[in-house]
Amino acid sequence: MDKKYFINLIFLNLFFSKEVFAAESGGMPQLDPEFWISQIFWLTFTFGILYLVLSKLILPKISANLELRKSQIQENIEAADKQREDSESKLREYDEIISKSKLDAKKIFKETREKALKDINLKKDTLDEQINEELKKAEIEINSLKKTAPEKINKIAIETSSEILKNLMGTEINNSSISAIVDDLSKKNERKYYDN
Repeated sequence: MDKKYFINLIFLNLFFSKEVFAAESGGMPQLDPEFWISQIFWLTFTFGILYLVLSKLILPKISANLELRKSQIQENIEAADKQREDSESKLREYDEIISKSKLDAKKIFKETREKALKDINLKKDTLDEQINEELKKAEIEINSLKKTAPEKINKIAIETSSEILKNLMGTEINNSSISAIVDDLSKKNERKYYDN
């Protein structure tokens, strides 16, 4: 394999040397061996300066820029993580406040409902007592009227009958006989009333 490599190298040299001589005759100075040393010098000089400019001026600025961006990105990531943690803690606090508020609202509603029911029951009991008292008073009055009504009715009936008879007959009639008739009629009416 080494022989083939050397044969190829020699063949390439011959080929390029023919090309070089052909270029010399054609007027391409960059292929003329006489100018190769100056070309190598200027090539080395140009790339050396380019290397120095890149390595000493441009690349450090690019590196510093990259480092600055990297540090800013890292700071932004850390700030975002911190804000995310803060947001999560705020969200947990918010959820706790909401659940506590719901429990407090339920408790207040329950207490208010119980108080309202107690007040309603108390007022109902008071009203029932007042109604019962009024009913008892009304019953007492009715019983009292029942007891006194026949006497008053009889008295009014006697007076009215006496007055009517006096006007019809022109003479006064004995109240005792009218009273007996009215008593008899009222007793009959009482029986009818109680039978029904």
